[in-house]
Amino acid sequence: MTKLGFLRLSYEKQDTLLKLLILSMAAVLSFSTRLFSVLRFESVIHEFDPYFNYRTTRFLTEEGFYKFHNWFDDRAWYPLGRIIGGTIYPGLMITSAALYHVLHFFHITIDIRNVCVFLAPLFSSFTAIVTYHFTKELKDAGAGLLAAAMIAVVPGYISRSVAGSYDNEGIAIFCMLLTYYMWIKAVKTGSIYWSSMCALAYFYMVSSWGGYVFLINLIPLHVLVLMLTGRFSHRIYVAYCTVYCLGTVLSMQISFVGFQPVQSSEHMAAFGVFGLCQIHAFVDYLRSKLNTQQFEVLFKSVISLVGIILLSVGAVLMLTGKISPWTGRFYSLLDPSYAKNNIPIIASVSEHQPTTWSSYYFDLQLLVFMFPVGLYYCFNNLSDATIFIIMYGVTSMYFSAVMVRLMLVLAPVMCILSGIGVSQVLTTYMKNLDVSRPDKKSKKQQDSTYPIKNEVASGMILVMAFFLITYTFHSTWVTSEAYSSPSIVLSARGGDGSRIIFDDFREAYYWLRHNTPESSAWTARGPPSCSTASCTRCATIASARFTPKPSVLLVLTEFVTLRLATRTLSWMCWRKRILQSTGLSGYTRSKTLTTVASQERKTQNSKTHPLSGTHSTEHLRPPYHDLRRKREDFFILLL
Repeated sequence: MTKLGFLRLSYEKQDTLLKLLILSMAAVLSFSTRLFSVLRFESVIHEFDPYFNYRTTRFLTEEGFYKFHNWFDDRAWYPLGRIIGGTIYPGLMITSAALYHVLHFFHITIDIRNVCVFLAPLFSSFTAIVTYHFTKELKDAGAGLLAAAMIAVVPGYISRSVAGSYDNEGIAIFCMLLTYYMWIKAVKTGSIYWSSMCALAYFYMVSSWGGYVFLINLIPLHVLVLMLTGRFSHRIYVAYCTVYCLGTVLSMQISFVGFQPVQSSEHMAAFGVFGLCQIHAFVDYLRSKLNTQQFEVLFKSVISLVGIILLSVGAVLMLTGKISPWTGRFYSLLDPSYAKNNIPIIASVSEHQPTTWSSYYFDLQLLVFMFPVGLYYCFNNLSDATIFIIMYGVTSMYFSAVMVRLMLVLAPVMCILSGIGVSQVLTTYMKNLDVSRPDKKSKKQQDSTYPIKNEVASGMILVMAFFLITYTFHSTWVTSEAYSSPSIVLSARGGDGSRIIFDDFREAYYWLRHNTPESSAWTARGPPSCSTASCTRCATIASARFTPKPSVLLVLTEFVTLRLATRTLSWMCWRKRILQSTGLSGYTRSKTLTTVASQERKTQNSKTHPLSGTHSTEHLRPPYHDLRRKREDFFILLL
């Protein structure tokens, strides 16, 4: 027994207590390091898209799941509207609403907005815990603690999980690592229990983020590699068949996913590997019942027949449209030049651009150098689990190079493999430290074999400690300066170094909420306008921007007639301004439009309007309040 303060604990209990303490510190660090924006700008939703998520979550908590699932949102993309239940991944909203109701059940009164703001930091703490258990299955507890500490502060993950970043990625990384952890447990044990837990974790992942497609292709790829390397066994068969069957059925319960798991090309790899598992199991059964010569003849015949049938059925299904082709985003992952040459709208998004070398160091720092060390260790100690993490690391590295937003998928595996690498380096050199032992060799013998063993070991440990400290400082600085600034609240440094806050966006949205009718349609900044200003978002202007010039006038005039005919502003004046602002005066117009334009010319006076650059049409406007006039002029600018 060993004394520890006033406690008397065994070595095993001390070890467990120390691990629990370090893991708790990593979880607290993961939560607290994401609160810079709250301390600096108050509790506020950051980006424009999270405002829509917040509005749907608020509706869910107030109205319940049934109304939420059947909710038709007439504020989004007017005049089409949006069916919310079938067009979103509801996992984020359901998680927030469940947490909100649990807290209120225990009489912890908190607003749903604050739940949304702090949800991502909370799940980042859970991610650190899951990372520890996942890495522990790959190597040991020491590597798990290092990986948990690294993922707590890695900028590549913090960029999507700071307080106020209420988006799907905030909980998706936790779901992904939880699914991987359950998969490794299922592979090691061959247990239906762990396989079912993996399927449930996969269902949570599907309900939370569209990136589940990466997961459902990585696990089948792992099984295929195990087949090719001769490592396929009954454990793998039970694990994969349970995960695929149960996970596919559960994923189809998400309305936004529907029948895609059995129809889309992105899911066909999982189905194909499932079929290979059945063939492999059947072949093993035949091998045990037949002699070698009979088995070879039957095997070649069956494989040829089954291959021809599968290829024929697959070709027919693809030609008839029963299996949908890959989307442009997935094609661009396999062929980086595909989107640029065929779908420019995808290539124009900044998140879809290739990653620069500087971005890797900025978002990962030390992990860039320790990642190969972890890979080297896994290659030297091949097992079913290490093969999986090698494939995860290599594939995510490639995809992150093609698309910068997938740095989020790369960051966790970088932390895991770097934790394994650092743990192995420290373990190797800690053994070389000079420790007094009964069987200690003489000084002469030590010098002849390893003259400066103790000094080299001490130096390497100090170097690793220095690198880990610099990694922590770098990650904290990046989090504070680069990833903790909301788009809706701006800041700048004054001449004296003080921070100046610009809250003009929210003030403008609040002004719109209190000074415009709720039926107003706004074309710019739609998501925050819907949530903050209680206005309707319009889809017509967005579609007009992609309409050929000769047809854009008809689209816009239809929009103006629909939305503004009941208002006091003359619709003829609006048509003229649209015509001149789009530069269509030289195009041939229909007789009706020509007649309207001639009527407008007759009513013009000699004054020039400062906004449109044409003669004023003030006499066409009936008297109305100055506030309404300001709103209409503001709408002209937006249009």
